[in-house]
Amino acid sequence: MATTTMATTTTRPMTPLDLLKFNPCNLDHLTETYNIAFYLDYFTKWPGLCKVLENESGQIEAYILGKLEASPFPPPVEPYDPALKLYQKKFPNYLPWHAHITCLTVAPSARRLGHATKLSEALEQVGDEQDAWFVDLFVRVENEAAIKLYKKMGYSIYRRITDYYNDGSDAFDMRKPLKRDKQRKTVRPNGENIKVDPSEVW
Repeated sequence: MATTTMATTTTRPMTPLDLLKFNPCNLDHLTETYNIAFYLDYFTKWPGLCKVLENESGQIEAYILGKLEASPFPPPVEPYDPALKLYQKKFPNYLPWHAHITCLTVAPSARRLGHATKLSEALEQVGDEQDAWFVDLFVRVENEAAIKLYKKMGYSIYRRITDYYNDGSDAFDMRKPLKRDKQRKTVRPNGENIKVDPSEVW
């Protein structure tokens, strides 16, 4: 897989060895830290969607974990069209083929350098290559800084998932249409007012 270099940072695939030195990126209390098996599963299934950005000293300044997925059942009507009233009324939570950002984290000392944008754009490119409809991510509703950043990057709130996190906090499901969705059918206005249960996210 190609490695790209820009300025004093390098973007490359994330590997198991990076789990030994990515702790500076997880200092933010709003950042989720998972068990080792979780990360290894991502490296095995979606290696092209897991990347780190490191500086000249080899320190990891940011990383992203992503995956490609869809609801675990075929579209009720094929071909899939999010504009169909059937989906809007009976299957509003069906998820077509899409890319998902599971984790996007930047070390506190390396923020406001464009790292989040660079990594998310790399994932979006893979999503386009795989003909995905959109990229989505979940973010805590109280994480105003992250929400503002994602909106600046072209994401919008699709729905609010109640009691999503272990501490009872809600999450915003934010989406950004990809090239396949030329008419932006997979996004909608006022998504923050549409509440769903965690069991409905599929």
